[in-house]
Amino acid sequence: MVQETTSTFNQTVKYGERNIVEGKLITFPNPRIGRHYNINISLPEFTCKCPFSGYPDFATIYITYIPYEKVMELKALKLYINGYRDKYISHEESANQILDDFVEACDPLEATVKADFSPRGNVHMIVETKYSQNNH
Repeated sequence: MVQETTSTFNQTVKYGERNIVEGKLITFPNPRIGRHYNINISLPEFTCKCPFSGYPDFATIYITYIPYEKVMELKALKLYINGYRDKYISHEESANQILDDFVEACDPLEATVKADFSPRGNVHMIVETKYSQNNH
């Protein structure tokens, strides 16, 4: 027989949860301003919730960008992405919101967010959204 116990440890907000809630996208100066180079980031543990069913959705998020004056700090990006875990948001909106927030934080020359969602109910979806300073 398993005995249920209640402890203060289980009822408090964990430090990781607090870091996620308090997190924001952070950047630092581009060490090679003037040189066009690609930065490719993959985040294979993205989760959010379907706004219609509440079922969890899982994806790998791919971010590719050409920095201008700033580059993204990766731990901050990880915490930001983890903040989607309990959000009810569509595939389309999550990819576009990630791109909008990313562009606002680091003002890249170009950026692409590709959200490759795990199949559910025999349906596989990939959402790709792009930004370019030239098209703004």
